Amino acid sequence: MTSVIFPGQGSQYVGMVKDFNDNFKQAQLAFEEIEEYSHINLRDIIFNDKENKLNITKYTQICIFASSYAIFKTYINEKNISINAFNVMMGHSLGEYTALACSQKISPKDCSLILKKRGELMNDAVPPNETGMAALIGKDSNFIQNIIDKNKLNLQIANDNSPIQIVLSGKKKDLIENKDLFLNNNVKKFVYLNVSAAFHSKFMINAQEELSQKIEELTFIDNEINIISNYDADIHNKTFSIKKNLQKQMANKVNWTLSIKKLEDLGEKNIIEIGPNKVLSGLVSRISKNFDIKSITKISDLEL
Repeated sequence: MTSVIFPGQGSQYVGMVKDFNDNFKQAQLAFEEIEEYSHINLRDIIFNDKENKLNITKYTQICIFASSYAIFKTYINEKNISINAFNVMMGHSLGEYTALACSQKISPKDCSLILKKRGELMNDAVPPNETGMAALIGKDSNFIQNIIDKNKLNLQIANDNSPIQIVLSGKKKDLIENKDLFLNNNVKKFVYLNVSAAFHSKFMINAQEELSQKIEELTFIDNEINIISNYDADIHNKTFSIKKNLQKQMANKVNWTLSIKKLEDLGEKNIIEIGPNKVLSGLVSRISKNFDIKSITKISDLEL
């Protein structure tokens, strides 16, 4: 069986998926559908971005979702594939919502509206320039957590992306003050990320609580496709547990490394990454060499 993974924030770029929109009616319809639900001219932002909105969180998330969704709808239409051909779907942070829409566990309308709200909440969760995130390259999450605990740092692991890539969240001053501490403890690189706030951390708790109420109102649909949740890195099929994990996602760590290991434990061999860029494929290859990975980010990838 084949599993599908969907990217999160940071994979966006101006002009992404334009070739699909220009050449496939299915992609055009997907964009039109999400634009109608969200009341945002997404393609103008994605293809032109004259007002520099694409990297603003309240627009970024729904733009990435729309792009990934357009590719997915085109892919299954062109290849004449049923969604039941996929055993597992999962995504990184906002990509988990894309997985739920593409697996038909929630409707595209609900996904569009909840991601629009999620982006707004995350964008406005804390005052600008107060908090941030940094990527640490070269050590795993246990190593980084030990440094945090030993030095009683006011920082949190936001993303466990691979055995050699961890993302921290916290106040900007704490990130700046402790950069050399990590580098002096054999972390190879410490890179500040261009994000508006400290996502997947305690700074998102109030926003998470508000979003949780909105998630509670969504209609979830049971089907045969399994979901691996970011929150607990475990496999879920029943919508009750999928929903409860989704409600805890925003203020907690993205357990990507453990999620891919769970996929490996299930005996899955084939992974298709669908969405802009090929960020997740690189992370997966660092976690395990036991997958055949294909990325679909441009039209030529459909021939692979």
